[in-house]
Amino acid sequence: MASPIEQLAKNFSLSSFKKANDLKKRIWFTVIVLIIYRLGTYIPLPNINPAVVAEFTKSHAGGLFGILDMFSGGAIGRMTVFSLNIMPYISASIIVQLLTSMSPQLEAMKKEGEAGKRKINQYTRYGTVTLALVQGYGIAVGLERMMGHSGSAVLDPGMVFRFSTMTSLTGGTMFIMWLGEQISSRGIGNGSSIIIYSGIVANLPSALFNTFAMGKQGALSVMSLFILLVLIVGIIAFIVFMEKANRKIPIQYPKRQTMAGMPAHQQNTHLPLKLNNAGVIPPIFASSILLLPMTVAGFTDVDPESILGIISRTFSHGQPLYMVCYVGAIVFFAFFYTALMFNPKDTADNLKKSGSYIPGIRPGESTSNYIEAILTKLTLIGAIYLCFICMLPEILLSQISLPFYFGGTSLLIVVNVSIDTVAQFQSHMIAQQYEGLFKRGRAKGLI
Repeated sequence: MASPIEQLAKNFSLSSFKKANDLKKRIWFTVIVLIIYRLGTYIPLPNINPAVVAEFTKSHAGGLFGILDMFSGGAIGRMTVFSLNIMPYISASIIVQLLTSMSPQLEAMKKEGEAGKRKINQYTRYGTVTLALVQGYGIAVGLERMMGHSGSAVLDPGMVFRFSTMTSLTGGTMFIMWLGEQISSRGIGNGSSIIIYSGIVANLPSALFNTFAMGKQGALSVMSLFILLVLIVGIIAFIVFMEKANRKIPIQYPKRQTMAGMPAHQQNTHLPLKLNNAGVIPPIFASSILLLPMTVAGFTDVDPESILGIISRTFSHGQPLYMVCYVGAIVFFAFFYTALMFNPKDTADNLKKSGSYIPGIRPGESTSNYIEAILTKLTLIGAIYLCFICMLPEILLSQISLPFYFGGTSLLIVVNVSIDTVAQFQSHMIAQQYEGLFKRGRAKGLI
């Protein structure tokens, strides 16, 4: 027999959505915030020559610059106040999480509840400001060195320009971070993910237009376009299947007495472990690290025959060494981030404290080892899945000049955020229907 939640989920309809006033307010709030964010991606930095920046963006679209431009929704390609996007906040969050797992003080603070969470969030904000200032200074120095056919990218270089660039980019990052927090609390979906998602989706029409223009010009054959379309649809379907996949570990709770004289019954549930616990973090980190030499070489105009020039050519798209290192980096970060986010020992301790257990497994250390063994196998399968998803478009990018928006990382982000947002949407709808049931029950005197 289906559970009440499953029965409610089957009863979704347009009429029930019309009655969900709170959900509609959340959706409209999210849309308005995203419009504000997109407007900010067109506000340029002061003293910038847009023609030189556009020329540089076009010539360096294949490096880390192109990936960052994709994540920022085109903001870094236009050198706007939102160029850093929310990436410093994400980096700071990962650093704080890493320090939390290494520092007993921060780990104890994390277990203090809401007060400890606020302190850790405050440290994350401090880290965000620090990273944004450092990256902002690096971008300012890089812009001063950027030259094009029409001259320098900076109209009035100097310390004043560097200071204004640092403050503008840091202020933009903090404002985006605040917008993300507002979406998480008053909108629908995870704010940070929704912002990155909107940046990628906003540029998908232009990416599609450029791809079809390549077909019209003869750079891509009709058959290649058809195969590309089928491949993208197949990859999206495969991502959805793998992201929804999980291993359910059975959990038994202690027997509870229901009524006097009635036999006690035992509650059974399960512990779901996702196949891909690391999400899109491994591809993002791996791409950023491996494409860094090529991007640095592009900024500094190094000699192609120098060591840095040789490294930049070796780690370009389609090169065998780049492919091998890319796969190795994805596997490493998949295991690293999973170990950072999920602690089997804590899970085993929590089960033991509640009197729950896994059938056939002794509580305590045996349970921890059992969960860790299953998690290792799942992480290995998830890492192989991530490598496949990221390498297949990587081969296409090396053979055909396609935008990053058709790459594995971008498709992973779009599909993951879509799945999470739909899940939150369904949760709000279920909560709305439960609230309606309670109101009708109280009106009839049943509750």
